Order: sequence, then structure tokens, then C-alpha cells
Amino acid sequence: MKSRALVGLFLSAIALSILSNTAHAQLYVSQQAGRVGEYDAITGAAINANFITGLNNPFSLALSGNDLFVAEFSAQRVGKYDATTGAAINANFITGLTPAGVALSGNNLFVTNYGPFGSVGKYDATTGAAINASFITGTNYPIRLELSGNNLFVANQSVGTVSKYDATTGAGGPFFGGVSNPLGLALFGNNLFVSDGGASRVAEYDASTGALINPIFITGVSVPSCLAVLGNNLFVASGPAGTVREYSAITGALINPNFITGLTSPAGLAFQVQAVPEPSTWAVSALCFAALLFRRFSRRPKCFVNI
Repeated sequence: MKSRALVGLFLSAIALSILSNTAHAQLYVSQQAGRVGEYDAITGAAINANFITGLNNPFSLALSGNDLFVAEFSAQRVGKYDATTGAAINANFITGLTPAGVALSGNNLFVTNYGPFGSVGKYDATTGAAINASFITGTNYPIRLELSGNNLFVANQSVGTVSKYDATTGAGGPFFGGVSNPLGLALFGNNLFVSDGGASRVAEYDASTGALINPIFITGVSVPSCLAVLGNNLFVASGPAGTVREYSAITGALINPNFITGLTSPAGLAFQVQAVPEPSTWAVSALCFAALLFRRFSRRPKCFVNI
């Protein structure tokens, strides 16, 4: 009986340990002061506040595997960096434009060219070569991009609209308006969050129809500059406050108003979740193995006779 109990306790401890070992995630935050910081995405603790430095007004961020793309607005280029070390792979990965928004779909990197006659270009994420530098035209100060499947959303800052396009063909156009200063986009399932810098709020829309779900999903954030979703949590950066705040992406309830503080004009957020074995799968396997051992032990004779 003692042996069975010890085996059960041992395997249960392994299972619980695996269950508690959630995937480690990093949050990268660009700051217009000229750097990108790396933070723990669960606690907000700084891993390296100066992960990448010497930038000129870094704005949106995008991740593909271990490649971190940085839209360097004032330098008129998109740089490509190692997401583990921060080392430059190619600081001039894409040049000749005023990049504000970046987004990835497979090996396609979409980049906005900010201005009154703005555009969205499509580039090879491996080489930086232009696939179509004028993939989408007729935008008006396109500041952010967000992708959902084959749908590409574009926030047009000066006219207060969000447009929706086919990420393969570029076909599409205005989706909805009425946003005084759209600065950030983020998707949570079929819900599209839009940060309104002019109204200090985040609104919620239906990503399929463009219908307004909740105009005041989150309020009281001074100039919400950018958004990002991880799991069921929505992260909102405030430029003037120099903070990243954490909310429930389901209810809009505030979880942590000071998830990250001490920033200088945060302008871009991107998450990197390290691939690890699914904890629940390992735990269930361990528990099943424990059950088999219990069964095996229970079938053994309780008395042994040496012959």
C-alpha cells in the first residue's frame, strides 16, 4: 500500500508541476523615444528595457518566428531584428517609405506608407523584396494594420475610418467610420477592437459586418496608442501616461492599470509565445499512467509465498 501511495503522489506531483508550467511569453514594446523593450507577458516585469536601441521613432511591431520587424517611422524604413538577442539582422530591410503599420500573413509582410495619399505594400518577409509596393492605394494616413485570416484591416487616422481588404487580392474599401482618431487595432475572435485617441476609449466592433458592439468597451485611457491581445486579455498602451494597461478582452474590466510603467510614448506592442508541449496533454498522460500503475498494483496478490 505504501508503494502505491508513493507512486501516486509522485506522479500526481509531476502532473501538477506540468500543469503549472505555462508557456513563457514575451511582450515587445516600441517607444518613440528610440527603443524597443522586452517584458514578461504574464507579469509585466522588464526582461530588457533596452532590447533594441538607437532607433528613430519606432512604431508598429510584427513577429514571425524569431524575426522581429520594427517600423521605424522617422527613419523611413522597416528593420528586421533577432527576437532573442535584439541584434539587427537587417536594419534597412525595407526602405523608401514612411512606415507606421506592419502585419504578417505567412511569408507576406504588409507595411503602410503613411500620408494623405497613403498605401499598403506587400513584401517578402524573408528577403524584403517588394511583391507589390502599391498593393492597396487610396488610403488616408494609414496608421495601423490587423489581419484575420484573409482579411486585412487598415486604420485611416485622419478620416476616422477602418477599411477592410482581401489580403490576397487587395480588393476592398471602407468598412466603418465615426472614429475620431483611430490609433490601434486588435482582434479577439470575431471582435475587432479599435482604440480612439481622440475620445480616450476603446470601441468594439463585429469583424465580419463592421457593426458597432460597444462604443465604450474601455474608457478613461489617455490617448490609447496601440493594442494587443494575448489569450483572454487585452493590452492597451497609453502614450501620455507611458503605461501598458491590462484588461479582460471579454468584459473590458480592468485587470492591471500598471502592467508596465515608466515608458516614453509607447507606440507598438507584439507578443512572442514560446512553443512548449501542451501542459494539459502531458498532465493527463501522467495521471493516466498513474491510474494504470494503481490498477496493476491492485491486481497483485496481497501475500507472496517463496517456492
